[in-house]
Amino acid sequence: MHYALAPRTFLFSHYFYTGLRIATGIVGLAYLTYFIAGLPSAMAVAIGALCTSLMDLPSPLRHKFNEMLAGVLFCSLVALVVGLCSPVPWLLRSVIVLVSFLASMMVVYGRKAMPLQFVALFVMMLSSEEAATPLQALHQGALFFLGGAGYMAYAMMVVWILQRRLKQQVLAEALYELAAYTSTKAGCYDIAQPLSAQMEKLVRQQSTLAERQQASRDLILRGRPAKDEEVLVQVHYAMFDLYELVLATHTDYILLRQHFAGSSVLPLLGDLIGKAARDIESVAYAMTRGRASQRTVDYEDELRALAGALRALPPGEGEAAEAQAVLRATSNKIRETIAMIARLHAAGQAPQGALPMVAGADLTPFLTQQRYSLGILLANLRWTSPTFRYALRVAMAISVGLVSSEWLPWQTHGYWIALTIAVVLKPSFSITRQRRADRLVGTLIGCLLTAVILRFVHAPAILFGFLFVATAAGPTFLYVKYRYTAIAASMQALLLIGLTVPHAGAIGERLLDTLLGTLIATFFSYVLPSWEYQDLPRLVDEVLEANRKYVGDGAALLLGDVADDFHYRVSRKRFMDSLATLSGALGRMLDEPADKRRAPRELNRFTVQNYLLVAHMAALRLLLQRYAENMPRAEVEAMLRNGLAAVRTSLGAAPQTVDAMLDKTARQDPAWPGWGPLRRRLRMLRQDAAQVALASAAIGQALGRPAGAQAVKDDASLLGR
Repeated sequence: MHYALAPRTFLFSHYFYTGLRIATGIVGLAYLTYFIAGLPSAMAVAIGALCTSLMDLPSPLRHKFNEMLAGVLFCSLVALVVGLCSPVPWLLRSVIVLVSFLASMMVVYGRKAMPLQFVALFVMMLSSEEAATPLQALHQGALFFLGGAGYMAYAMMVVWILQRRLKQQVLAEALYELAAYTSTKAGCYDIAQPLSAQMEKLVRQQSTLAERQQASRDLILRGRPAKDEEVLVQVHYAMFDLYELVLATHTDYILLRQHFAGSSVLPLLGDLIGKAARDIESVAYAMTRGRASQRTVDYEDELRALAGALRALPPGEGEAAEAQAVLRATSNKIRETIAMIARLHAAGQAPQGALPMVAGADLTPFLTQQRYSLGILLANLRWTSPTFRYALRVAMAISVGLVSSEWLPWQTHGYWIALTIAVVLKPSFSITRQRRADRLVGTLIGCLLTAVILRFVHAPAILFGFLFVATAAGPTFLYVKYRYTAIAASMQALLLIGLTVPHAGAIGERLLDTLLGTLIATFFSYVLPSWEYQDLPRLVDEVLEANRKYVGDGAALLLGDVADDFHYRVSRKRFMDSLATLSGALGRMLDEPADKRRAPRELNRFTVQNYLLVAHMAALRLLLQRYAENMPRAEVEAMLRNGLAAVRTSLGAAPQTVDAMLDKTARQDPAWPGWGPLRRRLRMLRQDAAQVALASAAIGQALGRPAGAQAVKDDASLLGR
């Protein structure tokens, strides 16, 4: 269950705060206008505020201002132009097609532009519902602008006052996802859970975690933190240190399962990691309440039992001895994780000296850079662009929806059909499919609830109260459970109709309109489609290239060629981002028709093996820190240089040569205790790199092209410095 859906945490999530803020602004502006200028003006202002509120997302203040201002100006212009064209049917239809196309082209700017696309379509549909004189169009456009500008001013003021609170909530969400990621790790020690399925689940959770961590970076690391925000910066950095440690706890699960399946050791390890997940969750819980977290989780019983089990292990030889060494190393990492969680608790209690930032470091590579240049849009005005084809799909579907509404036997609002199309028809077939189900179920439930309300409630003040609840629920669940948002949106629209134009048949007609809009959207989801498999070769190449860059920067850090881990962290972020993008495309592809799916097993294997490379590199770094005392630096560097060169240049080539080099180096100074763990970790790294190469070749064969060929090129000189 998503943390924001749990009763214990729902009221303290930024989703609930956002919904409450949006509802207060919209209904407050509408109610104020209602007393000053009457109900029709209040509804026009409310629509302007509602449209602008869809751009009210958790963002840095400057980004929020720019995004909301763009929404107000663009949508006010759309409302005015469509209103002026409404008396001339052929001109209105031409403008609707043009606006639908241009608004849908905006998704080329990424996820943050998608609300603007929907808002533009929403305004267009409402403005085209009834013919208006030029004076009426100007009047309605002015009211819309006032509502949008008023809401923007209100939202900016509230967010400015509560910006520290928002940062706390977004950081807490990242911590909740880190706790979920850690809990998934615990399942790797449960022999009842298939390891392959558990690793795939871990990769999916890693993608979600990366997204939430990026949101935390964008809010907390942008700009100079205020004095009362220094604790948040400390917790943010402590969270990433803990994340790297949890990532490094990856071990040879197969070996452990083979040798300790019947003992109590694996359940003890799973219990400890599960408790660690709950401990991290307690930090997030305290963060959402603005309190300093205190450790309440007790690990002592499990740690004592684990220590006793380790002491009771009989002497082993060969593979058994190696399994015991892996077990002890895993136990040490779990103890280090518990100690790091204690540091996380301490980081949230009070400012502790200088902030943990690299002096003079440019944090721009860690932050989301949103580009809205006209050149990006113009470059996608081509037939092969998925965005261009999507924009054509939307324009055609909405045109068909509006034309069909004129021929229906019941009184209909064409905008409801068109809005259903805009809600359901998305760039991705899988999202369209999910939205279709949520929209139908949500509209049915919303209509039934609204029918009950309108049957027994007639006072405008009470209806405004229900409108407030529906308005708050819509944005609250938009990114958590869209079906709830669909229920709220249906209630919101029907309550507005009930307030302005009471009509006994409106609810039944809305259900029929929704069904028709869904059918049209479903049909057009197969028109000019862009299937996910078409983009897979590029995404695979990007992962491989980011993989090699990460291994190279990791090697430079491990070999002491750089003074700090700045470039390593940047490369790791980009690697994880590319892996999350590929994982998301794979998930969407599995929702597409069966004949449009390509190499799902190979892609699953590829994403898992790439994820393991990140875990191995993080483990290598911590291993060198753990065995830093009396380390024979020259010999260790020689082993690292040769092992990582084999990984980077050929993704697993010449295994026998590398093994021989590792054994030769290890015998040079047998007194250093880190040789065994280092050799074992490098061998696992090389083996998983070889699996990446095999999976990449299989993907290329399945897709009919050599995926990854672009990325595999010899630059071993970077490691031979």
